[in-house]
Amino acid sequence: MEHTSKTYEHELHDLREKLLLMGGKAEGMISQSMRALVMSDANLAKKLIEEDKQINQLEKEIDQLCFNLLALRQPTASDLRFIVMSLKVVTDLERMGDLGVNIVERSLELLQEPPLKPYIHLPILSNMAQKMMKEALDAFVTRNEELARNVIAEDDGVDDLTQKIFDELVVLMKEDSKNISRAVRLTFVAKYLERIADHATNVAEMVLFMLKGEDVRHQYAMQQR
Repeated sequence: MEHTSKTYEHELHDLREKLLLMGGKAEGMISQSMRALVMSDANLAKKLIEEDKQINQLEKEIDQLCFNLLALRQPTASDLRFIVMSLKVVTDLERMGDLGVNIVERSLELLQEPPLKPYIHLPILSNMAQKMMKEALDAFVTRNEELARNVIAEDDGVDDLTQKIFDELVVLMKEDSKNISRAVRLTFVAKYLERIADHATNVAEMVLFMLKGEDVRHQYAMQQR
């Protein structure tokens, strides 16, 4: 029994570590994709597309570990919620990585032309989304309710900045039709970052479900209005 208990605890620890590793890689994908855009670094952009395979592999490993824990270890109620929620969280992390690839793809297209304008707000938006990603995953792994609520509250700032970027790009498109192609791609980048923040919010909402045992999706946002 002692051996079984130690194995179980080791597997739970391994699950937490793999989630943090996958989250770190997804966060790094976002950070480096913005660096490739701002620095006009095509080589970095192409390298990042290949690195997405590591995130996909971690998703498979985490899924298998969760299935094994559910099938073989008979987890207690709190651990059961953590394991089941991990299967959901890993999907959000994988999609964040995919969105990072989307940013890279738009960056490679944008590198074919001169920058439309200095990149000021997009890097800020990226940093906000990355912060939410890190905090949401930390809240999940450490079961920190307060941190999860902070992440959910931060999403409004991301939405506001995204809208500001959209408004600025619309003005540039109206000023000169030659700006449209580049402006549309930058709009996509901003939307990808907003969606990354939305996935981080999903993870934070899962933390509240895991800790409170009830579905609080959408309810929290309504309470904050």
